[in-house]
Amino acid sequence: MILDRVQKTGARALLTAAGATAVLLALTACTGGGTATDARTPVNGGTLTYASGDAEPTCLDPHVGGNYPQALLSTQYIEMLTGLDRNGQPRPALATKWTTSDDGTTLTLDLRTDVRFSDGTPFDADAVVANIEHVQDPTTASSTGYLALQSITKATATDDHTVTLTLSRPDSALLESFSQPWVGMESPKALQRPQATNCASPVGTGPFTVTEWQRGDRITLAKNESYTPLSGSTGPRLDGITWRFLPDSTSRYAALQAGQVDVIDNAQPDQLKSASSNGAIRDLDAPRPGASNRLELNSGHGVFRDEAVRKAFIAGAEIDPGLQSLFLGTAKRSYSVLSSIEPDGYSDPALFEYSPSTAKRLLDEAGWKVGSDGVREKDGQRLTVTFPVSTNQSVPAERSLFQQVQASEKAVGFDVRLEELDLSSWYAALAANEYDVVSAPYTKVGPDVLRILYDSASIEPAPSGYFANLAQLDDPTVDELVERAARTSDADERRDLYRQAQQRILASGTVLPLYDQQNHFLYRSSVHGIETTSVSTPWFGTAWVAR
Repeated sequence: MILDRVQKTGARALLTAAGATAVLLALTACTGGGTATDARTPVNGGTLTYASGDAEPTCLDPHVGGNYPQALLSTQYIEMLTGLDRNGQPRPALATKWTTSDDGTTLTLDLRTDVRFSDGTPFDADAVVANIEHVQDPTTASSTGYLALQSITKATATDDHTVTLTLSRPDSALLESFSQPWVGMESPKALQRPQATNCASPVGTGPFTVTEWQRGDRITLAKNESYTPLSGSTGPRLDGITWRFLPDSTSRYAALQAGQVDVIDNAQPDQLKSASSNGAIRDLDAPRPGASNRLELNSGHGVFRDEAVRKAFIAGAEIDPGLQSLFLGTAKRSYSVLSSIEPDGYSDPALFEYSPSTAKRLLDEAGWKVGSDGVREKDGQRLTVTFPVSTNQSVPAERSLFQQVQASEKAVGFDVRLEELDLSSWYAALAANEYDVVSAPYTKVGPDVLRILYDSASIEPAPSGYFANLAQLDDPTVDELVERAARTSDADERRDLYRQAQQRILASGTVLPLYDQQNHFLYRSSVHGIETTSVSTPWFGTAWVAR
């Protein structure tokens, strides 16, 4: 569960290591009241209060659906089969070692023998089989986990603590995928309960347990008294965590300043700028692995079926001035579909230069004529682009950036219709194919996220109803490249194949990269010992608070 990359700092902590590896923050500071505290002397007891501006999960079991708000919470009570080392390579966690057959279609996992779920159920091979089957069961309605485990055709308990996985193809990303909470291990006894019951109180092997969920307000987590640390360290030190939902960013930050909460997420750029290395409020910048924050242009629907129109939209999108003014230097422009912490990422800035003249020329050549109100028309159809925006996933600065993009596109003849929606309505719009462009964050460890997002097979929905290929890119060459990359165990060949796939994806005009997925956590200087997971969520199993 816990990760190995260590960085001691008294300054702003930056998680910029390749491969989404974790950083242990040995935080040196003083309490909010200014009393000096020896950060080398941990304090046991007390409750940490976390305030989230992200959407409140509808289910606390990350197997169901599989979004980032679930990951934030579930990594406190659910652990994974593997972790990642400082180089982003799989390392033991609940699985102690593994072997792969010569043809790559059989993976054998040896498991820890000293771990129990918090309900007393042994963690063993049968539990692993039950979890894999639960993720893959269509009635579970998984998306992220389901897509990550697609190569597994059968899981068998070879003995009490050995699992053999039969694969439909070699899968070089499977061990990376096992480090993610969406395929984390849950009590097989608890999984037998009705889904609604398990959604309200999932049972894992982690340092905390879910004790109460007051919907619309908070979730209470208590110390798991029977926890067996995977790192060999003692823990947890906290008696528990109070996980509050405070959607308003101003209220959330005010609560942090006042000491009513200890850690917040979804901080705004001005709040991030006010954080300092030796002040009462500090910034943990943890870029997510997998994909960058980008706009996907729906090539299977509406006006963007025409490549020229897609490339006109990209040329007409003015990004940089808004990014600089709205994000105050806290976000750096990306020209890649992969996160900056993915070492196999490929960038091509030349494809994304702002050029209104190019946009106009492409639209002229495609037969779109400027109408009386400046919006272009063709065969009686207006050049309208529907752009649903999730208010839960896009911070106000980002929504303002989208408004600036809307204005720059209007100048070349696009009528961009921004539709601000809550998360459930946003998902519904995507499922109904009622979008032309969308900002859809997606987190997955490693470059295999390219297969999830751009293989034509991902145009078909997962059991949850969500489909990941929102660009609806249908390119046999991309399909072949990501498939070959998934099959090879040669690191250099894998890197080259992913590079070729990215070059083709970027050249298709279906993607407009913006910046890394914003993933900042502000914390009070009285909080120490935070670690992060493979998917860059904060982990409080070793945390403590100096009151």
